Amino acid sequence: MEKKKINAIITGVGAYVPEYVLDNEELSRMVDTSDEWIMSRVGIKERHILKGTGKGASVMGVKAVEQLLKKTNTAPEEIELVICTTVTPDYHFPSTASIVAYEAGLKNAWAFDLSGACSGFLYGIETARSFIETGRYSKVILVSAEKMSSITNYEDRTTCPLFGDAGTAILLEPSEEDLGVIDTDLHTDGMGKPYLHKKAGGSAHPPYAKEVANIDHYIYQEGRFVFKHAVSKMAAVSVGMMKKHNLTPETLAWLVPHQANLRIIDATAHHMNLAPEKVMINIERYGNTTSATIPLCLWEWEKSLKKGDNLILSAFGAGFTWGAVYVKWAYNS
Repeated sequence: MEKKKINAIITGVGAYVPEYVLDNEELSRMVDTSDEWIMSRVGIKERHILKGTGKGASVMGVKAVEQLLKKTNTAPEEIELVICTTVTPDYHFPSTASIVAYEAGLKNAWAFDLSGACSGFLYGIETARSFIETGRYSKVILVSAEKMSSITNYEDRTTCPLFGDAGTAILLEPSEEDLGVIDTDLHTDGMGKPYLHKKAGGSAHPPYAKEVANIDHYIYQEGRFVFKHAVSKMAAVSVGMMKKHNLTPETLAWLVPHQANLRIIDATAHHMNLAPEKVMINIERYGNTTSATIPLCLWEWEKSLKKGDNLILSAFGAGFTWGAVYVKWAYNS
């Protein structure tokens, strides 16, 4: 008897956003900008910021995991693996995943961090999927936790309106149904390094006094160049995924795009011939939370998702990294 293929399905989504909200009005008192300027260029009205000394990305990751476990009625000791996608880890080492696993009581899980910038969630999905499809593990949590405020220069009007903080967690489990993560198409091109990076803090440029004085430990971005490549890459990979699986604007339930810039999202949806009501957009309220943006959308729209819905998740990030993931939703909320 032929053995059925094991698929990795998403069985739950948890998230946490900090209570403090930094809106455009307050931001305009900190730097030379305005609500009109920000909204017309990126479509962001407010972003959540994690306040408090000594609080890193793991704080939000733990809260997201705790919510996820409660929602899915899963015991902490059942979790076998924790993957954390982040570009703002609490420390270079130990891993943020290990901190989240410890603080959330996931005592039987091994854990590691994965860095794919704004495409990190998609990279994490592919990694978690591999562990499940091989039969190695049956309960994997993918955490995406980003404290972008920790690397944002609030004197730089071109980048400080863009980023917010958030933590998310999804549970992946095996299934023999034709559901879950159906296909992935992921890419990397290192040519993007000069255009979007954080120069100081790594081994190439340690955080010496000179680097700190030069504010090299904050995000640097050449917006126009990044925008151009983000639109072309996200659109191409998303359209390609539709064509490969014979998906049409009618049979695709949702596009779940990375929330970096409203114009990038609109351009991607346009190339896919999708109506606006089929695109998940919450950038106005959260800003760019890097690897957490896509799962944050899934969390917000969870009750609207139906078993069997066709979703395309699409992202572009520093590196450059980009990709699309085709998911058939596995449950009704």
